[in-house]
Amino acid sequence: MKYNPNQIEAKWQKYWAENQTFAASNNSDKPKYYVLDMFPYPSGAGLHVGHPLGYIASDIYARFKRHKGFNVLHPQGYDSFGLPAEQYAIQTGQHPDKTTKENIARYRQQLDNIGFSFDWSREVRTSSPEYYKFTQWIFIELFNSYYCKNSNKAREIIELVRLFETEGNGHVNVVCDENIEIFTAAQWNTFTSEHQQKILLKYRLTYLAETEVNWCSALGTVLANDEIVNGVSERGGHPVTRKKMTQWSMRISAYAERLLQGLNAIDWSESIKESQRNWIGKSVGAMVTFDLKDHDANIEVFTTRPDTIFGVTFMTLAPEHELVSKITTAAQKSAIESYIEKTAQRSERERMADVKTISGVFTGAFAEHPFTKEPIPVWIGDYVLAGYGTGAVMAVPCGDERDYAFANFFREQNGMPEIKNIFANVDISKQAYGSKDQVILLNSDFLNGRSYKEATREVIAALEKINHGKGKTNYRLRDAVFSRQRYWGEPFPVYYVNGLPQMIQAQYLPIILPEVEKYLPTEDGQPPLGNSKEWAWSITENKVVRNDQINNTTVFPLELNTMPGWAGSSWYWMRYMDAHNTNEFASKAALDYWQNVDLYIGGSEHATGHLLYSRFWNKFLKDKGYAPTEEPFKKLINQGMILGMSAFVYRIAGTHTFVSKNLIEGKKTEPIHADVSFVNAADELDIDKFKSWRVDYNNAEFITEQNGKFLVSREIEKMSKSKYNVVTPDDICNDYGADTLRLYEMFLGPLEQAKPWNTAGITGVFGFLKKLWRLYFDDHGLIVIDNLPSKDSLKTLHKTIKKVQEDIESFSFNTSVSQFMICVNELSAQNCHEKVMLEPLAILISPFAPHLAEELWSQLGHSGSIATIDFPVFDAQYLVESSKEYPVSFNGKMRFTMALPLDLSAAQIEAIVMQDERTIKQLEGRTPNKVIIVPGKIINLVG
Repeated sequence: MKYNPNQIEAKWQKYWAENQTFAASNNSDKPKYYVLDMFPYPSGAGLHVGHPLGYIASDIYARFKRHKGFNVLHPQGYDSFGLPAEQYAIQTGQHPDKTTKENIARYRQQLDNIGFSFDWSREVRTSSPEYYKFTQWIFIELFNSYYCKNSNKAREIIELVRLFETEGNGHVNVVCDENIEIFTAAQWNTFTSEHQQKILLKYRLTYLAETEVNWCSALGTVLANDEIVNGVSERGGHPVTRKKMTQWSMRISAYAERLLQGLNAIDWSESIKESQRNWIGKSVGAMVTFDLKDHDANIEVFTTRPDTIFGVTFMTLAPEHELVSKITTAAQKSAIESYIEKTAQRSERERMADVKTISGVFTGAFAEHPFTKEPIPVWIGDYVLAGYGTGAVMAVPCGDERDYAFANFFREQNGMPEIKNIFANVDISKQAYGSKDQVILLNSDFLNGRSYKEATREVIAALEKINHGKGKTNYRLRDAVFSRQRYWGEPFPVYYVNGLPQMIQAQYLPIILPEVEKYLPTEDGQPPLGNSKEWAWSITENKVVRNDQINNTTVFPLELNTMPGWAGSSWYWMRYMDAHNTNEFASKAALDYWQNVDLYIGGSEHATGHLLYSRFWNKFLKDKGYAPTEEPFKKLINQGMILGMSAFVYRIAGTHTFVSKNLIEGKKTEPIHADVSFVNAADELDIDKFKSWRVDYNNAEFITEQNGKFLVSREIEKMSKSKYNVVTPDDICNDYGADTLRLYEMFLGPLEQAKPWNTAGITGVFGFLKKLWRLYFDDHGLIVIDNLPSKDSLKTLHKTIKKVQEDIESFSFNTSVSQFMICVNELSAQNCHEKVMLEPLAILISPFAPHLAEELWSQLGHSGSIATIDFPVFDAQYLVESSKEYPVSFNGKMRFTMALPLDLSAAQIEAIVMQDERTIKQLEGRTPNKVIIVPGKIINLVG
């Protein structure tokens, strides 16, 4: 009876689906365990072998937990809003919903073929109105909330309104915009409704504001910082510029300290935690106000080194700073405008990363030192970002390397004073002194002789006394832009009355995406929803109506932007807990039972995107009494990347002639990716397939090796369809079976490391499974017997139980596979076919090779699934050695070995050794001077 993986896997996948084997219960006496993968975006290309790596790991752990008696929730769904489907719609006219559903069907087939134990009854799709109804609801909750610093949590905005009505805003301790106008209760109560609404937008946790954004004209939308790579869009590589737009934003900055402190309570890798700490960027220092000369305005600067205030020689504003256009002199106007235009072509990340380029322009304006009243020239420079701090820096060249380089670069120009040295016994002739250690100040007026700590304390007090500053804690974390100018995203539940946003009542949700004739922006530059003829809200009918009914009395325009890609993924783990609830995003009972995710597996590239936004929304929902825990994900594991083995052919530059790898020396060639499916294991290219691949290759010529073969070169790269190095799991499953794929991906190396894919290595794993099968079957059928096992077999089994459980619990799946191979080799050598051995072995391998394990379990006479059978229990007695192979030495030289029981005393061992013929022969009638015996270790006869 041969091992037939295709037949076995189809049988058990059908069984699992029909019997809902992996459906979790929200009411169980078992302890709960929630295992979650970062859900995929369903792209048109489908899965390649790199995608399932994390899914296989999480599935092994989920199956293991079921065997250990847990009620396991292991769901799956789709992050199904996204730019690729919209770009395809723009190109073809096909509705993104149709494309997305087709892609999901392909993904589902591929995922099912690999045998994942997902609870598909809880599937979610972020693009489903039944799902985004609650994304819209959360948005409304955020709009109707503010952040109270006293209680350190979000509260209802109506509470703040009541405070304004009775106390004004002079003493409220809340998170809000900078430079809020102060008003009394009497003034508030006389403000018009519109004025009050505008003020409240400065306090709400989601708000409308004009902000600097990353604009990609090719994609027609705003991009988040994490959607930009090397200054261009991650999707498509299009140019990105900075521009001001009125956008929805999320006040994530209100949660900066909680996001920072929460990292101490979760089991995540230190590298991910550090990424978030750096992104949040906590700094302790002072806010300093510099008045502008000849202008009724001032520049506010946040600095972590207020002690160096007497070393300020110039100031630098971000090119986008609102004061730049107001203070620039006529003489400098042209240079300033040119520089601003040039800066707009660079993303913030590019500007932050570029530490070598020095550029800037003098505005012609001067600020005034708060203590000395000396004039300080004001420059602009792209190393200062409008969104970080105040968008301005006080430059202290003697104490900051970047300021030092800037001052020296422009030292010959008008508007750049000489560098001041304010540090005693420090030479700054060649570089700045950036350390706080052992600082003693000089040339610093009342701070002379002070250390860093002393000076910081005194200068903040002095600034507060003259109303030119105060101590402050600052965060790099900026509020998250929440608008996208595209069609395929969640519609906002917002309509506008006199330009001010109003929320649609929750009972009328979802607001469903309308049909549009085209998915591009409108002719006048409005987002694609502006193409809809039915996108207005009637407050009398409480429904979407035609645009031509807008009268700004009872019918009003709806928001034309849609939500960003991260909206739906910022709460989805809670929807899985109660996926079919139509009244609320999840019931309190379900939330209280599942709490949060015990194990979360996904890519580290989401460190400062999804993983931060999810924590923010979870904390907000906790504040509002919905989420039961402060953090969404207890333990996070970032799986490594499976890399592709790319193939390159070499074309002689300017020709249609290709040269085999070993013949390119001395020729001017250009490397070109070739589809790896055209290349065999010996790196030989199928020339005919390559020529027919593309029209421009049809008539190409090939210079081959002497044997007529054309060799390609190989290089390990990211697996991507653009590099033509993709291997699909479908092919592997068809040729070797899903269990082989699962084991091989785990066998490649540690889960969290990157590793190259090599299809050639998969045959070894397939051979192992066939060898495992032969412990149970020969050519005629089942060969399992009811005899008692040997001691050696029991030792092999329990050694494997111990190792596999330890490995699974530490996520060292690669060494588990190695142990299985050792186990099967040993059992085969022991001719082991005992049922009492092979039943637990089937359970042991079930998390890794579930289809095979199910079939073995069934063939052994069991009904039902193996999925919840108790995991084998390790018994240490079978690993205890009963005898020892002693080395017997004479004068320190080992001459032979002797197997003796471990329970013998030293005297008993000596008696046996002395009577052994080999000892008698070695001694040749002599009596040893000394016999050294350490039971369990050594025997040595001396003299």
